[in-house]
Amino acid sequence: MTSPRHSIRALAAVLLMICGQAMAAIPIQHWTQPSGAKVYLVESPSIPMVDFQIDFDAGSRRDPADKAGLARVTATMASKGITAARTPGAGAYDAALDENQLSEAWADLGAGFGASASSDRMSFSLRSLNYPDLLPKAIQLASRQLADPSFPDAVWQRDRQRMSASIREANTKPATIVGHAFAAAVYGTHPYGYETTEATLARISVDDMRQAYRGGIEPCRAKISIVGAVTRAQADAMVTQLLSRLPDATTGRCEPLPPVAEVVTLADPVVRAIPFASAQAHVLIGQPGYKRSDPDHFALVVGNYTLGGGGFVSRLTEEVREKRGLSYSVYSYFSPGLHAGAFTVGLQTRPDQTAQAIQVSRDVLARFVAEGPTPAELKAAKDNLIGGFPLLIDSNRKLLDNVANIAWNNLPLDYLDTWTRQVERITAADVKAAFARKLQPQRMVTVTVGAAAAPQQ
Repeated sequence: MTSPRHSIRALAAVLLMICGQAMAAIPIQHWTQPSGAKVYLVESPSIPMVDFQIDFDAGSRRDPADKAGLARVTATMASKGITAARTPGAGAYDAALDENQLSEAWADLGAGFGASASSDRMSFSLRSLNYPDLLPKAIQLASRQLADPSFPDAVWQRDRQRMSASIREANTKPATIVGHAFAAAVYGTHPYGYETTEATLARISVDDMRQAYRGGIEPCRAKISIVGAVTRAQADAMVTQLLSRLPDATTGRCEPLPPVAEVVTLADPVVRAIPFASAQAHVLIGQPGYKRSDPDHFALVVGNYTLGGGGFVSRLTEEVREKRGLSYSVYSYFSPGLHAGAFTVGLQTRPDQTAQAIQVSRDVLARFVAEGPTPAELKAAKDNLIGGFPLLIDSNRKLLDNVANIAWNNLPLDYLDTWTRQVERITAADVKAAFARKLQPQRMVTVTVGAAAAPQQ
């Protein structure tokens, strides 16, 4: 029998064995179970470990506006205990476990199971060594936690006080203030722009959590990604057990979820200047960007590396930092999702330099949208992205993240195998056309916190 202490030491040892070499090919197996669950598997027999990610369309985009934060607190509370429930296929009942007993049960297995929620999805992750005296027990416990979270009210009342205190503390920081104001201005009434506040937390009850959980956590909606030392037959059996306690685990029945409205394109520029006593002014500039399903994705990734995603080699860094010394760091990025996630330019600068830093950033952006990258910039961007690709898949966890990305966004199964070719084929004309389609520099949001004077439109 393997001891928990030995399991933890073994897990640490195998993690050290993971190398950073790119894989020549990453065969992803995919099938749909009778329940409707979609499974994606990469067999990785080199280390005795298996990682699971189970994703559901139950992220914060489905939160009610007056209960913003519901998805995230539901995911958090799903780890605070499990109820007593009948064992599938038997007359016995599994005992209830409170949050401490549940934590100890996972520690005894040297494994881990957790839940989180992002804007689009609620995700559950399981990691375990694949030893025969450990993995079946981990699957069984994960199945219970997935199906029967207890959502104890006393724990929620305690944790809500902690979360409220954390929100009050965060709201004293300019980075938090500028982020909330920027999201609200970019997204308007779309759920991507909702802010979790003390007031929205106060409206959330454990009954709200149970209802949200029942409505979204169904086998027919599951997308399950697996990387590890298991075969397809083993993976299929484990997925069946993981989902076996959920309602309709064998029927495949699934009522469509209500649609979520799309992000509205900005009609006019928006400027918000928030007073704040700070040594540095915080600045965010941007607009709604694009959905992850957009065919311009690779052109925008390559182009943004040159614009502001490439660190010290980007145009924004060259113009704002190197030539003028207006900011230590300036950057840009896209955050695509099921809806048009924001395009963002961000920087910090001295309050009295804010107007100049904003103007220079706007000029760089407008020029890049109008002209695109130079041949030298395009080559440098592609070389860096292609050269860095092995670092995206150099561990089980990173590979799992990429497989889950493929599953969630319905990308081709050979997406990772063709990634570098997709980058390599991008031309300067592709980048210019993609940026012209997606960005309108004259109609962007500009939010400052702590600037000496309000920026001009």
